[in-house]
Amino acid sequence: MFLIQNTEHCSVWQGAMNGREKDRKHRGTPRSHAARRVRSDAQRNLDVLLQAAKEVFAVSGVDAPVRKIAEKAGFGVGTIYRHFPQRSDLVAAVFRHELDACADAAPALAARYSPGEALARWMQRYADLVATKRGLAAALHSGDPSFDALPGYFELRLRPAFRGLFQAAADAGEIRADVDPDELLTAVAGLCVSAHNDRPDYSRRMLSLLVDGLRAVPKRSHPAP
Repeated sequence: MFLIQNTEHCSVWQGAMNGREKDRKHRGTPRSHAARRVRSDAQRNLDVLLQAAKEVFAVSGVDAPVRKIAEKAGFGVGTIYRHFPQRSDLVAAVFRHELDACADAAPALAARYSPGEALARWMQRYADLVATKRGLAAALHSGDPSFDALPGYFELRLRPAFRGLFQAAADAGEIRADVDPDELLTAVAGLCVSAHNDRPDYSRRMLSLLVDGLRAVPKRSHPAP
């Protein structure tokens, strides 16, 4: 009898607990969806803000008035300062955002194009990234601690993406194998910070020549007769 009563008691207790668990899950689901929606909306707003800052920086440099960025994004100036109390915080965030986009483009290009073409298109995207960051080089060397982590972030995100594309193209025989990928990446950046950096067509033409040379198979040397 005691066992039956205890069994019944346990069944009632388990049923009550199950009910509470279901109720708790039921109550938590809307909050979970709402939290995800809020996070998603906040991320979209942040993306809009960073895109606006990128476009303003490309035209007016990184010292452009915050008011211009706010107007382009459709937000109040206070919204920008709430996310980025210092200008350097905003500049660093834009740079990281662009690095992420450029790095994430690598697997997408690799899936859509041949290895050599994917590499060429990624190099052009990287060149555009460098060319549109007017004043960034000076900012990075200003001694502001907000920029201290950016070189490491570049190494973490961008260089592996480029090396992967480069190696795939080399393995496929679509580019020369006697080129150092790190030197090539430095050369691409150098084209974009030259004296002609106010002419995007110049950088694109020079990059096309660089890619053509990369695709050229070196001639074999023949022994003298």
